[in-house]
Amino acid sequence: MDFQAYISKIRTFLSYKVFTSIIYCILGIALFATLYHNVKPETYDIELFSVADKTIRSTKTVEDEIKTAEAKENAAEQVDKVYVFKKEMAQNRVSLITSIFDFVKDTNNESSKDVEKNASEIKKEEVSAISLQSRLKQLKTKLTENVSEDITNTISDPIFITFLQADVEELQRTKDIVEQYVETAMNEQIREDGMEAARKVVADQIKTAGLSNELQTAAIELGKYAIVPNDLYDPLLTEARKKQAMEDVEPVKILQGQIIVQEGHLIDRETYRQLEMLGLLKNNPTIKPIIGLGIFVILVIGSIYIYFSRLSTSEDKKQSYLLLSSLIFICSVIIMKIIGLIEGDNLNKVAYIFPAAMAPMLIKTMINERLALIMTIILASCGSIVFHDGISDTINIEIAVYILFSGLAGVLFVSAKNERSHILRAGLLVSCINLLLIFFLLLIGGGQFTLTEYFYFGLFSVMSGILSSVFTIGLLPFFEAGFGILSTMRLIELSNPNHPLLKKLLTETPGTYHHSVMVANLAEAACEAIGANGLLARVGCYYHDVGKTKRPPFFIENQMNIENPHDRLPAETSKDIIISHAADGAKELRKHKLPKEIVDIAEQHHGTSLLKYFYFKAKKLNDDTPEIDYRYPGPKPQTREAAVISLADSVEAAVRSMANPTPGEIRSLVHHISQDKILDGQFNECDLTLKEIELVKTRFCETLNGIFHSRIEYPDLKQQKVIGSDTAN
Repeated sequence: MDFQAYISKIRTFLSYKVFTSIIYCILGIALFATLYHNVKPETYDIELFSVADKTIRSTKTVEDEIKTAEAKENAAEQVDKVYVFKKEMAQNRVSLITSIFDFVKDTNNESSKDVEKNASEIKKEEVSAISLQSRLKQLKTKLTENVSEDITNTISDPIFITFLQADVEELQRTKDIVEQYVETAMNEQIREDGMEAARKVVADQIKTAGLSNELQTAAIELGKYAIVPNDLYDPLLTEARKKQAMEDVEPVKILQGQIIVQEGHLIDRETYRQLEMLGLLKNNPTIKPIIGLGIFVILVIGSIYIYFSRLSTSEDKKQSYLLLSSLIFICSVIIMKIIGLIEGDNLNKVAYIFPAAMAPMLIKTMINERLALIMTIILASCGSIVFHDGISDTINIEIAVYILFSGLAGVLFVSAKNERSHILRAGLLVSCINLLLIFFLLLIGGGQFTLTEYFYFGLFSVMSGILSSVFTIGLLPFFEAGFGILSTMRLIELSNPNHPLLKKLLTETPGTYHHSVMVANLAEAACEAIGANGLLARVGCYYHDVGKTKRPPFFIENQMNIENPHDRLPAETSKDIIISHAADGAKELRKHKLPKEIVDIAEQHHGTSLLKYFYFKAKKLNDDTPEIDYRYPGPKPQTREAAVISLADSVEAAVRSMANPTPGEIRSLVHHISQDKILDGQFNECDLTLKEIELVKTRFCETLNGIFHSRIEYPDLKQQKVIGSDTAN
């Protein structure tokens, strides 16, 4: 039992969802197991205050949060308190002094009027005493009501009494002196701790102003009161600057490759803490890389699942394509893993020999270009994990870029023909791209390499492209045979006239062979016009009538100079012979293990059409003859290629039976046959549109007109000889 039959047997026991789910699970487990070693962090059995038996380096770049926090605290502590100089406070304090003296003047003016009114009734001394107390009370009331500060409780009553008793000129002079010195002092920055010094300066200045003792004392007291801090501490701004200083601190990092402890050195608490933070201790391993790998596997499987869930093809093909692409992917990852192990043995940069274009070329050749591109991206991601330069928990961007562009080159350079020579040429072109990629990566990195190293880098890149084409050519036949994949290369091989079935068709049924070639010309041109697979149509035509080799004389194209055997047979027997050629052909094709697509064309090229000649012949004898008995068993054409071949087969046979057909007659015949098949429902089960049918008819007419064009009528050879002799004489 071959591989394809074995898979088919499994499908009969499992549903589509179960089968694909098993494949996805196996693929995910295989990928996880393959990459696990590359992401598993290396751990050490180390105790505190022991001596390191080897040099340990950091496997990744991480932030040391404790050191970063300490650095931020130190930066915040170094920020000085922020003070804001309130320059407008000088004018405010001067205005306060002015208000006090103005209230003193107003109080004296109001009190003098009251004294004059009551002077006749009270003695002068009594009036003066009552007036002074009354003025003090009025002054304090006004100050309390009009000044926001608690002046009356801060400045003593004797000070106010001194101002109230002073005459107008002395009071004005005192006011000017206090205002001047207070304004001068307040225009300078005064902090809380410098306030007493500023007050002393104002007091000393007032002492030299030449005021009377009472006014001098009062002025000094008022001047000291007016002096307040104007360079004030701003806690919000200070806190903001501390935060900014903390934000400006660069995180303290342990860099990838940084030496944590050297061989023979003592492992102190700080070193032990760093090893613990990096997850390098066996008693405290980190599982983050394992979780990351799990997420990566889910992304890969999810991408493949989404692609196949949206692929518009049959479930059988989806299963085959999924299994095929999974095998190719696993093979590529295994090769990648082997090369990764070799690279670990101090063979620097041997990773560049990995045949990155192999999987994309195989998938494009056997499936399609879109899946090849997806697989290229996935392989580049896997390569970045496998080839991590000996440092776990890291990815290699350089190799990812290399695999990505190498795979893309393989997809682009594999031509539609997909012959072995074309695949080899594509591999050579991939080698050129790889060479350019290598020098791009080496030069942009600015590394220092010797000429020998450059030579090996170039050699590895060239070998990568060549190995990709060699592996593609070598594996292609196995995958095609195992999965029944009908690739372009396989079609080209089947079109070789030396194939046993084609040789049998040519020798035993030359008329059928010629008919098949003519139908192939029509079908290929029509399929290319509507975007279908023209090569598949051509090869399918070559084999579609292989069943006629079982009874060659019973088909008119093989009846050369012999009697038509159907003339001696009843219609029912003739019908059975003619109809059986489709089933016989499919059986013969399966026997020779031809692809399913070719077998389907042989079975479907007549659909369920009616054998009109024998049906009407039988109907003459028995009017109740059922039509269904004279129809092919089908199935009807399921693909556009099978539908076009069905139409081309009927058109070619009909046109060949015409004597010297004109373009108009050909066009009319093609239209009639097409309409007959449409009305008979022969195209109901394929996705051939009416617009495409019109294109097919047009291409049929163009091709047939080229075949049946008018030719020059040559004169009879005997007449030519007579004319020639007469001329000679």
